[in-house]
Amino acid sequence: MSSKILFVCTGNTCRSSMAEALARKILSIKQSVPDIIVASAGVAAWPGGPASPQAVEALWEYRIDLSSHRAKMVNWQEVDGADLILTMTASHRQILISRFPSAAGKIFTLGSYSGEEGDIVDPFGQTVAVYRKCAASLWELLETALDKFCRQLEKE
Repeated sequence: MSSKILFVCTGNTCRSSMAEALARKILSIKQSVPDIIVASAGVAAWPGGPASPQAVEALWEYRIDLSSHRAKMVNWQEVDGADLILTMTASHRQILISRFPSAAGKIFTLGSYSGEEGDIVDPFGQTVAVYRKCAASLWELLETALDKFCRQLEKE
């Protein structure tokens, strides 16, 4: 049986889309991990919108093609189907809890779930260098978060 992690940001064109793709890459590299599905959505997404060009360029350096990503608005089906929901900021977490209060117990910020303080700063409209820095931060946090999630799955 597979488990699902949902990554959430504002528009689903930068942080959460990069987190989804990076998590997929990390999971493909790891040996003997459970079957984990990753997805992403935004609390204020324009459905069908592409990933930002800077995000596409930043992830290409990880040999990840983000050009086919299309933004999705977070909805109850995504939230209900997720075992873990990781937001990019505390405000995203609060928005989700207010919209989906019954899911509050599985909604965390990526930073707090990974044992770090603070939000993932939105690179929207910034240079590719800012997106690269965001991607590197996401990679580091995701490695920790995915290890933690896999350990929790093993205990179940």
